[in-house]
Amino acid sequence: MIYLTNCRTSQPAPEAIEAMLPYLKEKFYFPGNFIKSGTEAKQDLEKFQNVISTSINANSTEIHFTNSGTSANNIAIKGYISANATRGTHIIVSVIDYPDLLANAAFFENSGFSVTYISADRDGFINLEELKDAIQTDTIFFMTTLGNHTTGTIQPLKKIREILDSADHKIAMHVDACEAYGRIPIDVNELGIDLMSISAHKIHGPQGVGALYQRKGIKIGQVNHGVSRIDNHETGGISMASIAGFSKAVELISANFDEYSQKIRDLSNYLLEQIEAKISHTMLNGPRGEKRAPHNINISFDFIEGEAITVMLDFYDIAVATGSACASQGLKANYIMMALGRTHEQSHGSIKFTLSRYNTFEEIDITVEKLAEIVQELRRRSPLYNEEN
Repeated sequence: MIYLTNCRTSQPAPEAIEAMLPYLKEKFYFPGNFIKSGTEAKQDLEKFQNVISTSINANSTEIHFTNSGTSANNIAIKGYISANATRGTHIIVSVIDYPDLLANAAFFENSGFSVTYISADRDGFINLEELKDAIQTDTIFFMTTLGNHTTGTIQPLKKIREILDSADHKIAMHVDACEAYGRIPIDVNELGIDLMSISAHKIHGPQGVGALYQRKGIKIGQVNHGVSRIDNHETGGISMASIAGFSKAVELISANFDEYSQKIRDLSNYLLEQIEAKISHTMLNGPRGEKRAPHNINISFDFIEGEAITVMLDFYDIAVATGSACASQGLKANYIMMALGRTHEQSHGSIKFTLSRYNTFEEIDITVEKLAEIVQELRRRSPLYNEEN
């Protein structure tokens, strides 16, 4: 299979799988006190926390392991807002954010909080003037998606932090970095991030584990109630094996981050160049160059349906995602594409290619060759297309 849908999940690194095995076979116990097995597990957990914290320039005590990036988002958002509701009840989010964030915004809006939804431009950058105007005396929380899951657009967190800090009271910033982490450098202190969610399975770690960064001094309330095995925020059992695999995946990326990130960007740039050179009537969704996440290329193909392209590529064992990925379980137009001013046809005709370090230039050549054939055939059948287009 040529796998080009790393936005959904990625191939676990062999080294990450190997790092998990001892915790599935012999070291299956949870951290604890007084006995050797618990002490050993506790020391391992601290080591894993340190690996994650070092990768974002945080303190290890600011890292909380969770069962997923979605769980980290829920703990951060619900936990902070519930713990700080006495200070204010106004929240700011954008219309193009990840479904986790928008679902939480809707939850609090239905619970009596006020929410301001700010717009974005055609490339997916949120409107900073609207952000300035949206701040109120009771604004306590802003949340954003660092690397947009549909277009790859990287939000300017430094500028956003400056705007939030211009208020005469504290406005916390939560960042969903699940698509950006491990692909672009993230320094939580330089960017002024208060809370941030990340996920292992996007960066060649195992599925079923994520992490929450919680800046020291940022208070969040309890969202999950129950016994604490690994973390007091994510109660119950979290897989130590998965945490070990997560840590190893981060170590692999951190060992030579610039080279790793550049390889993915080179592959993505090559894919874009080849598509634009060999297939007419296409449009890149999102910005070009360094302002988009290096692994993400989203392209609309005029006159045809993205779902049809996806199915036909699958016949050749080439896996890609439609423009509806992470947005709808049906065939609705992608809400982000529509918010960026695309037509229904451009939304439905979009394909998202998301690459990893395991992809090759040869795979891209094969993909573009088959893609060109498929697009030509689908356009031949399409009532919207004629050769004069």
